[in-house]
Amino acid sequence: MTQNTINYVIHDGNARGHNHIDWLNSYHTFSFSSFYDPKRMGFRSLRVINDDRIAAGAGFPTHGHKDMEILTYVLSGTVEHKDSLGTGSVIFPGEAQVMSAGTGIMHSEFNPSQTEELHLLQIWILPNQQSIKPRYEQKAFPMSEKQGKLRLIAAEDGRDGAVTIHQDVSLYAGILAAGDVVNYHVQNHRYAWLQIAKGEVIFNNHALKAGDGVEITGEEKLTISTNSTAEILLFDLG
Repeated sequence: MTQNTINYVIHDGNARGHNHIDWLNSYHTFSFSSFYDPKRMGFRSLRVINDDRIAAGAGFPTHGHKDMEILTYVLSGTVEHKDSLGTGSVIFPGEAQVMSAGTGIMHSEFNPSQTEELHLLQIWILPNQQSIKPRYEQKAFPMSEKQGKLRLIAAEDGRDGAVTIHQDVSLYAGILAAGDVVNYHVQNHRYAWLQIAKGEVIFNNHALKAGDGVEITGEEKLTISTNSTAEILLFDLG
């Protein structure tokens, strides 16, 4: 790193909020539900990163959302989604789903497997427009497009085949194997959040594990590698 100033703060995944009931084991990067930390109210437009493990045959019954961009990223297993738009689908690992809640939407999310646990990240982003028409979008991204590199999966302009979100955010996903190195340059007028979804990585000479996050403010050169296998999400934020 050629800069004199370090523009990042590492957030230990062990300090996340935790909610464990019979069918749900959930960790909250930011304040959510009964977990409240005034220092963890989100970062820029990024409001929620929930790391959820849902037991076989269980899930969230029908509930409502409004004025939020909600992204679902499946790490293992599958999730069955149904909403008041009439949308019904199954989301598999490697796919990105976005639901723009807008003026209001009702939906449910279940683990349709009777034997396999579901592991997903639930991400909420504050929209740049209020009271928009609710919408839903889902796309698959082959593993080959994320292997050893960052693949854009969500963006305000939907470029490069990404799903569209109503906010100045570019979300990248990467799957790393031993020896892979990913570099990314955060511009001086931008911000970023790095989330370790699976495995362990080395970030700018710091060892990070699944659940850890890195808050990046201002220009920074990121170097991410692993000695085993890992999966990461990188949010480039306005």
